[in-house]
Amino acid sequence: MVAGDLYIADDPRIETEGRRAIELAADYGTAYLEDVEAAQLVLTELVGELGEGVHIRPPLYVDYGRNLTIGEGTFINFGLTALDVASITIGKDCQIATHVQLLTAWHPVEPGPRRAGLEAASPITIGDNVWIGGGAIVLPGVSIGDNSVIGAGAVVTKDVPANVVAVGNPARVIKTFDAP
Repeated sequence: MVAGDLYIADDPRIETEGRRAIELAADYGTAYLEDVEAAQLVLTELVGELGEGVHIRPPLYVDYGRNLTIGEGTFINFGLTALDVASITIGKDCQIATHVQLLTAWHPVEPGPRRAGLEAASPITIGDNVWIGGGAIVLPGVSIGDNSVIGAGAVVTKDVPANVVAVGNPARVIKTFDAP
């Protein structure tokens, strides 16, 4: 599954891991309401790798959590959906706005394998100091380069280089700037 091979999505072992993630994400949301710092302990149990100073405002939706890596100093606003069937790597000092979707899972186009319940996943990589605007969707296998900005509502279907602004559906580069 993590390697990108086709797998059966309703396998009981997968279901158990997914349920654990749903429970921990719910626990995180509840704990966050009472004590933001104490909630970080739940978050460290849920997320595979969590850098120092990461702040995530719940709700947070993940498939497994363990395939999610978030670099230090990153801020994630309400409602992130991170379908981490394959790895999702978010760099340092990123800003992710409300209701962003990071979707690694995909289904075969052919009807037979899809009907048989097969799916697969491809990793997503987000560089350092990236800003992803509200409601943006990043599709399986996409990489976003350092310092880039993804406009609100964009659908990112292919790699975005470093130091650009990309907007639209499908997302396209509209501005390039010098690296800091």
